[in-house]
Amino acid sequence: MKNLRRFYIDGQWVDPLQPNDMEVQNPATEQSVATISMGTAADVEIAVAAANRAFTTYSQFSVDQRIGLLEQLLNVYLDHYYEMAVAISMEMGAPITFAIEEQADCGSGHIVAALEALKQYPFEQQMGSTLIVKEPIGVCGLITPWNWPINQILCKVAPALATGCTLVLKPSEIAPLSAYLFSEIIDQAGIPSGVYNMLNGDGSGVGQAMSNHPDIQMLSFTGSTRAGIEVAKSAADSVKRVTQELGGKSPAIIFEDADLESAVTDIVRNMMSNTGQSCNAPSRMLVQASVCDQAVQIAAQTAEQIVVEDPSKEGEHIGPLASRAQFDKVQALIQKGIDEGAELVTGGIGKPDGLETGYFCKPTIFAKVHNQMQIAREEIFGPVLVIIPFDTEQQAIEIANDTHYGLAAYLSTDDSELAQRVAAKLRAGSVRINGAGQGYEVPFGGYKQSGNGREWGEIGFEDYLEIKAISGR
Repeated sequence: MKNLRRFYIDGQWVDPLQPNDMEVQNPATEQSVATISMGTAADVEIAVAAANRAFTTYSQFSVDQRIGLLEQLLNVYLDHYYEMAVAISMEMGAPITFAIEEQADCGSGHIVAALEALKQYPFEQQMGSTLIVKEPIGVCGLITPWNWPINQILCKVAPALATGCTLVLKPSEIAPLSAYLFSEIIDQAGIPSGVYNMLNGDGSGVGQAMSNHPDIQMLSFTGSTRAGIEVAKSAADSVKRVTQELGGKSPAIIFEDADLESAVTDIVRNMMSNTGQSCNAPSRMLVQASVCDQAVQIAAQTAEQIVVEDPSKEGEHIGPLASRAQFDKVQALIQKGIDEGAELVTGGIGKPDGLETGYFCKPTIFAKVHNQMQIAREEIFGPVLVIIPFDTEQQAIEIANDTHYGLAAYLSTDDSELAQRVAAKLRAGSVRINGAGQGYEVPFGGYKQSGNGREWGEIGFEDYLEIKAISGR
């Protein structure tokens, strides 16, 4: 079992001020794989002080100097790429092939996107006789989740480093192995002491100490909407900038003229990917009533072909949910769907046959769902898809927007004018039409209770910068 009790502060590995061990569990085996120490507010003070000292110097680094550091960081990350994939697979249950092809790729993808943006970003702009300057905001607190661990770490760390900020990172205590490895990568890449600091802890301890710390100028949080609200409340007294990437209950609207087989299959596979543990997963499939029965059949067939398997094995399958708490939540919501009267098409309560150990869950499809059911409103965060019929274009838009969330939306139709018309009316931070992909340079974030601010690429720089107007000579 790995000993990961130390924190990375001011360019060194240091012991916590007060030992407070927590075991990290592999969700596929339910066995402990590492021990971390949970930090305290006192540890946060030390980390913030180090970041504050480093900011005086690092904020004055030239663009070329910061480019050089990010290029070195990318090279070292790529040297540890496979090791990163293994860490992610072990800590949160991502199948190793998926971890290599998708999860670990996010890390290098965000560094590359930040580099490309940095090389052409307009930090200074003349506006008449006034010079508009964008400057690093200061010390940034970064709080990241367990479901896409290195993705969320680097979509925050990369723009912070690129813009001249220093930072304190609190990764998820459920999935800290990738953050520990990344801190070793930071050290090997020669990032100056104090620029990057990492400590473990929970939300009520380290998270709250970061969010209300007066010397942290910006707090970037990714996690549940409930926790995001608490972070914002805690940060209010210090009037710091708070950006949030929170929950989602994203609609996937399929019109009757779409290629039904392709559209339904793609949405089901997208939903089940990462065992449904993605905030932008298309968890509500809205299907035009004339083809809904056929869509339900295709969805069931597709879900039943999805293999649930040990994440250490290579191949196209899904792994377990990330923790016992997540497993219990998903099971309770599946039961809630049954109790609410939705039609259980496939899947359901319990673990797949032959997987008694580990937090494995059956890919589950519900039909005959209406948008007031709890399973249609609450973010389940597991491999559970609900299918809701609609009659008209206007009804589809109303159902899609009838949610507290607004992170993503998906559209399937052969009518390009219909697609653009509907996309314009959806209250969501991204809309994907007919399976279109989005790169690391595209801004990511949501409307309403899915958060505020945008991450990724050039637009992701904005949250880390202050604007200064300098007039006269």
